Amino acid sequence: MKLDTTDAVWFKSRHSGPDGNCVEVAFLRDGNVALRDTKDHGRGPMLGFTPGEWDSFVAGVTSRLSGRG
Repeated sequence: MKLDTTDAVWFKSRHSGPDGNCVEVAFLRDGNVALRDTKDHGRGPMLGFTPGEWDSFVAGVTSRLSGRG
C-alpha cells in the first residue's frame, strides 16, 4: 500500500510517556490509516491500513488488552 502522508496530522495516546517508546497514528485524506514508531522520527517504516483493517486491528488490540483475546 502506498501511503501519502503529505500534510498528515500525527498523534499518539495521551497515555504515552516522553521516552519515545510510542506509536503515532495518522488518518489520511484517502481514508486509510498510517501507523509509525516515534523513535524513528518519521524516517522509518510505516504500517498502512484500510479503514476495515484498522477497525479489525483496534478490535484485536482492545480484545487482547482486556484479556478476551
